[in-house]
Amino acid sequence: MNLEQFSQYARDRVDQYLDQALDAYPPADHLHQAMRYSLFNGGKRVRPMLTYAVAELFGGANALTDASAAAVESIHAYSLIHDDLPAMDDDNLRRGKPTCHIQFDEATAILAGDALQTFAFELLSQPELEAPTVQLTLIQTLQNASGRFGMVTGQMIDLSNVDKQIDITALEQMHRHKTGALIRAAVKMGAQSVGVSSESDLNALDAYAAAIGLAFQVQDDIIDITSDTQTLGKNQFSDEDANKPTYPKLLGLEGAQALAKRLHDEAVAQIAPFGDKARPLVELANYIIARNH
Repeated sequence: MNLEQFSQYARDRVDQYLDQALDAYPPADHLHQAMRYSLFNGGKRVRPMLTYAVAELFGGANALTDASAAAVESIHAYSLIHDDLPAMDDDNLRRGKPTCHIQFDEATAILAGDALQTFAFELLSQPELEAPTVQLTLIQTLQNASGRFGMVTGQMIDLSNVDKQIDITALEQMHRHKTGALIRAAVKMGAQSVGVSSESDLNALDAYAAAIGLAFQVQDDIIDITSDTQTLGKNQFSDEDANKPTYPKLLGLEGAQALAKRLHDEAVAQIAPFGDKARPLVELANYIIARNH
């Protein structure tokens, strides 16, 4: 499969799983509307794609892979809802649509984010999966990446450095937590879901994920100033207007582009030993630094 075909396969598979798992519960009808609005609003599903691509590298995705991909996307969706709130980045557009707190209201958005966070662990802890040891491992991987050791701390560092000057080392630390940790988890969970235990394989995949996780954020910083609002699906210059530290601000546009390319090359080199089976992972790395939104 080429990237377009694989992307469609992954999106269809994770979307069907999420749709079925987020089943009706009448007292939560309004909450579910807000959760669904943010889960199914045109996201690229990069993180689930990574989870499925790794699982396919080792023989094929299974029910644990589905739960992992859906859980990672749920955490990602919750983080975007909260990231857009007035107390955080105060954005009114996400993927070309009103953000959750604009479409509904601020309180509903906060609760929808809270619910999506716990929904992720609901998905991973289902008794029907009948693999308690692996499920616990997956839960530990995701909590480590999404909480105080990962994404939330990255967001805290980000908010704490608005209107401040930080160096490239501090900026990298922020983004390895804020963006990179969840991408690394998506890759690791794909491997864990199909029973990969080889330390060399896991280390190579983690190095790949660490490189593309940082490249993803570098490219985000680049397109914030090179793409227009319509292409981005959110307000152009949002980071610059908020006076946030970014790679183009510290390295210049050309320096940031060179860094993204170097990280891409590092990622591809890490998975070269897997050969043709790693083609979706290579193409995902290509996509990450070529995208304009």
